[in-house]
Amino acid sequence: MLRLIGRRLLLMIPTLILVSILIFALAEVFVPGSVGRSILGPYVTEEQVQLLNERLGADRPIVVRYLSWAGGFVTGDWGDSALLKVPVRPLVMEAFWHSLLLAGFALVLIVPASIALGVFAGLRRDSVLDRTITVSSLSMTVIPEFVSGVVLLYVFAVWLKWLPVTALPPDGSPFYTRLYYLILPAIPLMFLELGYIARMARVGTVQVLSMPYIRTAVLKGLPRSRVVFGHVLRNAMVPTVTVIGSQVGWLLGGLVVVEKLFNYPGIGRLMVEAALAHDIPLLEASVLLVAVVYMIANLIADIVVALLNPRIRMGG
Repeated sequence: MLRLIGRRLLLMIPTLILVSILIFALAEVFVPGSVGRSILGPYVTEEQVQLLNERLGADRPIVVRYLSWAGGFVTGDWGDSALLKVPVRPLVMEAFWHSLLLAGFALVLIVPASIALGVFAGLRRDSVLDRTITVSSLSMTVIPEFVSGVVLLYVFAVWLKWLPVTALPPDGSPFYTRLYYLILPAIPLMFLELGYIARMARVGTVQVLSMPYIRTAVLKGLPRSRVVFGHVLRNAMVPTVTVIGSQVGWLLGGLVVVEKLFNYPGIGRLMVEAALAHDIPLLEASVLLVAVVYMIANLIADIVVALLNPRIRMGG
């Protein structure tokens, strides 16, 4: 197990270097416009823009700028926001924790419900209930979050007034109040993820049910509950856990529409605003942090899969 974790950690190093190079290249080279021009506006002279670029270091060779930025990110010096003139790290971390709370709350709602529906459909394969669960869950995934979000916002916040319009509670609110404010934005995320995860849980359950050791357990007269929870569920979760790990990065960095719709200051919204304002230091730090968290989530998923599957844990 330690060798498995060590190999995954070693693989993360070149992956992070490659990802950081891509992020830096996309932000510095392919984002249109000049940093100095974005800060000073369109009505200043080119000489003034050039002076500001020199002061910010934007005129240095791209390799020098990359090494300076990557080294600063590793040491915790993420630079200053080009527009806000404040350190980048507190801004990014505050938005990150907001998104982490929303993503964590959504996963708590999504994962148990998806696994339960998928396993239940797999145990009732080709039945009316199986088809109903499959069609209903997959139908939810095709509804864009801005459509379901607007409908839910109107029905439960504006019309029925059961839930708040915004996702951000007043300052100083207790933790349960923060979760109450997150119920409405978490529901569109459930619609998107429910069918995908439930489908994987169903496929895993159907595959495990066809294995010889399951038939042997049934023929030995083991109770159905013991067969399901002791043999089927654990082995059926291997592909499902992998899918859940891959969705964590999206839940952190891909919630732009939900965060914008519910006025939630998450990291997805921060990245879009940084890109529109050409705030390169803020944009680069936000994207790279999401990439790091995505890799950590996949590492945790690999560890859980290894715990569930002895063949992976033993190097098989």
